[in-house]
Parts: sequence; structure tokens; C-alpha cells
Amino acid sequence: MTIGAVGYGIALAAFLALTFVLAIGWQGRVQGALLVVAAVVSMLWAGVMAWGTVAGAQWPRTLLFTDLVRDAAWIAFLWTILWLGHARAGSVRLGVLRILAVLLVLGVLAQGLLLAGLPIEASVQWVLATKVLLIIGALVLVEHVYRTTTPDQRWAIKYLCLGVGALYLYDFLLFSDALLFLGVSPTLWDARGYINALVVPLIAVSAARNPQWSLDVYVSRGVVLHGTTFLVAGVYLLVMAAAGFYVRRFGGEWGAVLQTVLLFGAALLLVALLVSGQLRARLKVFLSKHFFNYRYDYREEWLRFIHTLARSGEPLPERVIRAIAAIVESPGGQIWLREGRQFTARDRLNWPEHERPGEPRDGELASYLHRTGWVIDMDEYRGDADHYGALSLPAWIVEETRLWLIVPLLHEDDLLGFVLLDHSRAGHSINWEDRDLLKTAGRQAASHLAQMQALEALAEARQFEAFNRLSAYVIHDLKNLIAQLSLVVSNARRHGDKPEFLRDAIATVENAVERMNRLMQQLRAGEFTPKLEDVDLADLARRAVSEREGNRPVPVLEVEGNAFPVRAVSDRLLAVIRHLVQNAQEATPPEGHVAVRVWRKDDEVHLTVADTGSGMDRDFVRHRLFRPFDTTKGLTGMGIGAYESRELVRSLGGDVEVTSSPGRGTTFHVYLPLRNGAAAVAPQRPGSVGGGVA
Repeated sequence: MTIGAVGYGIALAAFLALTFVLAIGWQGRVQGALLVVAAVVSMLWAGVMAWGTVAGAQWPRTLLFTDLVRDAAWIAFLWTILWLGHARAGSVRLGVLRILAVLLVLGVLAQGLLLAGLPIEASVQWVLATKVLLIIGALVLVEHVYRTTTPDQRWAIKYLCLGVGALYLYDFLLFSDALLFLGVSPTLWDARGYINALVVPLIAVSAARNPQWSLDVYVSRGVVLHGTTFLVAGVYLLVMAAAGFYVRRFGGEWGAVLQTVLLFGAALLLVALLVSGQLRARLKVFLSKHFFNYRYDYREEWLRFIHTLARSGEPLPERVIRAIAAIVESPGGQIWLREGRQFTARDRLNWPEHERPGEPRDGELASYLHRTGWVIDMDEYRGDADHYGALSLPAWIVEETRLWLIVPLLHEDDLLGFVLLDHSRAGHSINWEDRDLLKTAGRQAASHLAQMQALEALAEARQFEAFNRLSAYVIHDLKNLIAQLSLVVSNARRHGDKPEFLRDAIATVENAVERMNRLMQQLRAGEFTPKLEDVDLADLARRAVSEREGNRPVPVLEVEGNAFPVRAVSDRLLAVIRHLVQNAQEATPPEGHVAVRVWRKDDEVHLTVADTGSGMDRDFVRHRLFRPFDTTKGLTGMGIGAYESRELVRSLGGDVEVTSSPGRGTTFHVYLPLRNGAAAVAPQRPGSVGGGVA
């Protein structure tokens, strides 16, 4: 296979890839369809040219006719772009375009008639002349497309004009030479396939930049960046390998050593360049600027931004700096947040630590950021302060040479702070796209900061709530102790000379002193959640019943079984049972009944306190019974006994249920999880135990 055939084969593969990409993204518009047709025709043209080159014929009719079809496809595509653009704009150039279209059509028809009607050998001169004229018409069309495009749109069309113009300039050189010497130069003919393959990437880039062609071609910036990096690295290694081969070949006895040193140094330099953040940043900016419609891939930018804000391991303000700085390839910065009447410096990232005065909340900088929401470019401000109106920044901000951007953090209509950013590693200046993305990112970051501040305020409020709740519980416990000691004092006047009373009084005082000492230790140590221990619910029930059997009606205890292990704080769970028994006695007349029952079922321990007292209606149980600080006992009650009891039981993994009806009594049902690993015990026949019970 000849060199020329290989070149046309490469061109065929290139146009095949272009056709595949364009066909996937086509959305049904005329320009996109004609571009796909031009790519398909160019692919077929390259295949025919490869065949003709292998066959060795210079002027077969098939080759020239295929060349004409390719010209017609590209001319139709260019003319459609030009026509539709001027038709939408109402341009006066429409008449000129019509004339140009007629001349191009006549040129195509003339060459087609010559190819169809005359022998090739007799009409070579006429065929070449019409071919050159057709090429000149195509070049005029390319120039017209570029010149009549507005300057802000040439960014999208220039690579198409460059690529197609390069094709026809080369064809003009080829066929002008052939017309002059009446024969095709083999060198120019063989190189034509390679030239066509080289311009395919330019056409692809221009297609990706033109949304009006409806070619939704998406190439990830990451793919382009890494692909370009690997391509450049591969070329670099090939060049270094060739240099190493040359050194080894002509370096004499030093050749092998010099080759090893050269290749190792080249590899070391390549790795150093690949890990360079500044080089990577500059390459990303270059690719985004020259190969994509927009500087940023907003999907990837937003995913990266949210991921940075959401990850753990560092404070949220520092994450905000990192996320915003990454947008413009800044190495770091500092965040200022509002505290009271001013903004103060908080976290920093790769930023020197300086003592700076706080920025007043009503100062010029804060007022400007709040009013405009604008990103301040300090390089621009230092060069032309009038661009920001009458804004006068503090001297330390202007003198901070590494300060590049000031990004506001706006939440709804409130300025929470701002971020100071260092200069970009890529060294590029910002435009409208950077500013819009930074402002949007600043608002999103501000919402996270506002949520953080709300959570901090909520945590602080919960701390105060816990403290206030603890105070209420302490007061409630003290009230119970005072009531217990007051009862001893009042009975001492009547029974002070009885030994039995003295023993009970001493035991009561010892119990009260022990509880107060324990409470003081918890308050002093801050242990508001004491450690759980293994306790037997039946033993606690016996103690509670024993303590309350001096009051009427006397409670009766029934225990079904002989082991009821639970994890709890002994004193607190005892207080719960004591409270339930006391409430049952207070709600029941002396001739009534109060029964306490303990049993096991599956992996739970149950305790009920039932009375035949006045009872409660359903509305009271549902809305008032467990509501803190709601009491029916007037000044003698705190209204937190039932609430505290239920919350304590729930904290142990259990719950409290109430069944009651007016005039028929109430039953409190407490159930707790059995301690893990407790062996099942066969239930015994119900019996009565404990003092005061049968």
C-alpha cells in the first residue's frame, strides 16, 4: 500500500469518527443535517481516493465525480449557514448570496456536464479550469461566512472556516499546479489525505461550539484534560526516546550512560510537570477557553462544590473557602463572618495569619457587598477604583498584594460574611461567567453557613433547656425530700417517745441524706446522666411498697417469678415506682385498693400500679397527664412527676401506658426490656410478698 493510500485511509477513519459523533448529537435542524451529510460524503470521498491511489490512475472519472460531490456537500452546508444567518437578521446581503449561489450551482453543473459528456483525455484542461473556479467560489464562501459573522460569534465559527478554508487552499494549490503542468503532482496528491485528516478536529470543535447547529456534542472536560495530558506526555516520551537513541548511536563509549541519564531525567521532569497544580490549572483554562462553549462544566463544578461542602473532617467555614477557591483555581483564602455588629476573620486556608481589625457591619465594604452582591476584583480596583463607584476600601485590604477577589456570602437578603481569595494559579482574569458562578456559589455556601449558625443556636438553646429541665427535676426531688422530712417532724410531736417511730424516723432521715448527697455529687460533677446498672425490678417494687405502707390504702404487691433484671439507675427507677404508688394512694379513698404487680413476658419486664380511685377521663390522659408543669394539685405540685417518670422509662428503652376511666380507677403499665443475656425463669404461682402485704 502506498503512502498516499495510507493518508486517505486515515482521512476516512477521521471523517467516520466525526460522522459518528455528529449523528449521535443531531437534533433535527437543517444545518446539523447538512454537516452530517458533508461528513459522510467526505468519508466516502476518502475511501474512493484511497482506492484510486492504490489503482494508480490519476484521472478516472469516478475520482473526479466523487471530488465534485464532496465540494457540493460542503458548499451547500456553508451557504445554508450564511443564508439562514442573514435571513434571520434581515440582511441586505441576501441578493448577493443569491447571485453567489447561482454561480456556485452553475460551476458544479458545468463540471458535472464536462465529466459526463466528454472523454477525460480531451477535457482535462476544461475540467481543471472549472475545478479551480469552483474552489475559488468555495473560498469566497468561506471568507464571506467569517467576515459577515459578528465579532462575538467568530469564536464559535473560526475553526470551521479555518478547517474548510485550509482544505480548499490546499486543493487550489494542487489543481492550479495540475492546470499549469497538465498533470497532478504525486507528492501533493499523496499528502492530500493527511491534510484532510488534520482539519477534522477543527471542524469537530466548531460543531461543539455552535448550539444553533443543534449538535448536542458533549465531551467531558476531564476527558479532554486527561486525554490531552496523555497525548502530550506520549509525544514528549517519543521525542525523548528518539533523543536517547541519537545519543546512544553517536555518543561513543558514553552513549549508553548518557541515554540512561537522559531518559531518567526526562521521566523525572515529566512527573514533576504532571503533578504541578499551576500547570494543570493553566491547561484547564486553555482547554475551556478554546474548545468549549463555556469556561466551566457546570454539572461537574456543582457536584464538586457540593461534595466539598458536605464532606467532614474540617470546619464548615474552611470547607467554604476550599470550595469557592477551587472554582477559580485559587490556592486559598480567608473567610470573614458576622459576629454582632462587625465582621471578623474566622478560618483561613493557605493564608497568612494577621491581626486585622473587624469590618463594621455598616461599613463601606459590607454595605457595598450587601447592596450589589458583586464580586470585587482587587486587581481591577487597584487599577481603576472608579469602576466600583465611590467604594473606598480599608487600607489593609488595598495593601494586601496577594488578595485577588472578595466574594460575598448572601443568604436571602442578609450578608453573612465574605471570602477573600488568593490569586489564581492559572493566572487568568475573571469575566462575567466567573462572576456569576462565584456569586451563585457564595449564596449556596451562605445557606450552609446559615444552617450551621441555626444548629449552633439550637444546640445552645437545648443546653439551656436541659439545664432548666434539670433544675425542675432537682426542685421536684427536693420537694419530695422536704415533704418526707416534714412528715417526720409533724409525727415526732405525737410519737417521739416511741422506739419504733424513732427507728423509722432515723431510717427516713438517713435515706433523705443519702439522696441529697448523691444529688449534690451529680450536680458538682455534672453527671446528669448517671451510668446504668443491673437492678431487679421486683426488689425496687418491694422497697417502694414498703416505704408507702404507712399510708392508706395500703398497697399490695404481687410478684410472678423470681428474677426481673433490667438496666437502670436504681434510685431513679425506684422514684418512678414510688411516685406511681403515691399518686395511686392520693387518688384512692382509704377503703379503696392499690395493687402493684410485677411479671415477665418474652424479653420484657412489666409492672402495673392499679387503683380504684377517682380515675381520669380520656381527654385529660391524652393532653394533660404527661404535660410538664401542668398540675391539678395547686401550689403543692410541680406538674412534672408523671412527665419525668415517662421520660425516664423511655430513656431505658421502655414506655408507660395509662388506662383510666372516671369513678372506676386508673392503671399505670410500665414495661422495660429485659437485661441482655438474662436467663429465662419459669414463672411461679402468684403470691403476696413484702411488709404490709399478705
